[in-house]
Amino acid sequence: VAFSTKPAEYAVTPAADKEKAHRSVDVDTLSAKTSQPTPATRKPIVPANYRFIYPEFLPDPKIEWRNSVREKLERLDMLDRRRQIDLPEFYVGTIMAVTTSDPHAAGKSSRFVGICIHRDRCGLRAQFVLRNVIEHQGMEVVYQLYDPTIQKVEVLRLEKRLDDSLFYLRDALPEYSMVDENMEPEQLEEGAPVPVNDIKVVLRPRPWLERWERQNLKGVANIDEYIKEKHRQSAEKVQRPWEKYDVMKHYRSTIPEEEQKEIFAEMHTELHSLELHRQRNKRKRSFLNPKQLA
Repeated sequence: VAFSTKPAEYAVTPAADKEKAHRSVDVDTLSAKTSQPTPATRKPIVPANYRFIYPEFLPDPKIEWRNSVREKLERLDMLDRRRQIDLPEFYVGTIMAVTTSDPHAAGKSSRFVGICIHRDRCGLRAQFVLRNVIEHQGMEVVYQLYDPTIQKVEVLRLEKRLDDSLFYLRDALPEYSMVDENMEPEQLEEGAPVPVNDIKVVLRPRPWLERWERQNLKGVANIDEYIKEKHRQSAEKVQRPWEKYDVMKHYRSTIPEEEQKEIFAEMHTELHSLELHRQRNKRKRSFLNPKQLA
């Protein structure tokens, strides 16, 4: 038996011609289906207020302190910590209560109630300061936000102030820093904007801890009563009104918006699930079981 390497020539019949045309139509249809553009993967819609609610997730803007690997690992550690403890939304001016473990306390834990007067740093080193006046003595406690000794963080009154820092409360009258230790939490309607407390505090006479007349404060009422002409002149000398037009200074002191969106898009799914879990727990606490009738 001899085999030839040349292709055999077959006669084309009408039935074979129809089958060939049918196959060509199927191939064209299949190619048309496959040529349709595939839908793009849906990106999560990150709320615009995330950079105010979770400022510690944004890295330090200083270039010499940036490290992408460390920042990534820190964000993962912060999410793990938030799964274990509820860290609510708060701002400078919010009245809070923090419970920490204390081996020297009677119940092995201590609770401090105060006004948040400052919030700074980023990553695992994020911290905030609470202030209160107890027995006519000003008390301030600095808390690391992700400190493992923190057992509970409560927001008693969620609000903002006119200034980003309230250190001038140290020189203000005591009643502006006094908070009742047995204060009950005030519920804010879901979806309502955070209220801004536009109160203006009254400072005590000089000397002050800082030169408040140089800081353009909006929440102080009587700075002009205690400063003289020489204080005004020295304050005018150190003013730098042109800095608000310095684009490079603003760029170096902030994180670009594109990078912010990229970071929060990475964390959005986990943060959103934590928010939903917090809302469910809030509804459960607000629901009261009816008393059983006799």
